[in-house]
Amino acid sequence: MQRVSEYRSARRSGSSGAEAIEQVDDDEQEQAQITDFAAKADFEIRQATARGDFDNLKYAGKPIPGLGTTLDPDWWVKGLIEREQLSGLAPAPFRLRTEDAELDGKLDQQYMESRVRELLEDFNRQVVDARRQLLGGPPVVTKTRDVEQEIERWRERRAARRSQVEQDEAAEREAAQQGEVKRSPWWRRRR
Repeated sequence: MQRVSEYRSARRSGSSGAEAIEQVDDDEQEQAQITDFAAKADFEIRQATARGDFDNLKYAGKPIPGLGTTLDPDWWVKGLIEREQLSGLAPAPFRLRTEDAELDGKLDQQYMESRVRELLEDFNRQVVDARRQLLGGPPVVTKTRDVEQEIERWRERRAARRSQVEQDEAAEREAAQQGEVKRSPWWRRRR
């Protein structure tokens, strides 16, 4: 029935009957190939389901993340940064703000004054370079640090930590002398 209607519509359009029949036959072959492809895909999916290939998928029974949100043109870059946990890719002003906030802790981990000086000079160089940038972007509001003043602050913090450790050790010794220290369990005592 469908073939007859296609034949009639082809004749009305002005093509001859033989051309219309050939056109209809070509369309049927194309449709058959598409149907065969769809049937093959459906068959493959059924087989994979029977084998259990779709069991234990990451988002099984859960909503797909990002579905229903607007498409961000940089979605793949943001996804890569999130998946690979990349850091240090922010514009210089933002990166320098976080480095500035963490700089005291980083300096406190150092044992040599020369290393502290190197870190401070490197930080100041990065701030100056970011201010000289010609690419535009957000303004650099991070201030450079006075190296000598920061080294003095580092020495004070280090001395305070040292005195705290000494006070703790003295308190432990005093408690040990007074016998207030709990004895270690019998299985840990030396004979």
